[in-house]
Amino acid sequence: MAILAPIAGALIQMAISRAREFEADRGGAEISGDPASLASALEKIHAYATGVPFLAAEAHPATAQMMIMNPLSGGGIANLFSTHPATEERVARLMEMVRTGRM
Repeated sequence: MAILAPIAGALIQMAISRAREFEADRGGAEISGDPASLASALEKIHAYATGVPFLAAEAHPATAQMMIMNPLSGGGIANLFSTHPATEERVARLMEMVRTGRM
């Protein structure tokens, strides 16, 4: 139990952080009135961020939560511990807002 509790706590914390990212996207779309433009901006930032390695963030992963995009290069199971949801999922949710007309 002493080993599993901290792991479970970390997973819950990461899930809450990802939920807050989605809520921030929804709020940003609401403020701007244009979720498609926000989705486009996220795609542009993501394209740039994936092209340039961020060595400082890789060396100090605790700073990742302060970034707009996930600066860490981990994939697969590492995404389970990610503080940021996948950009593709964020864009898909914003585009769903466009399709349904709700903000």
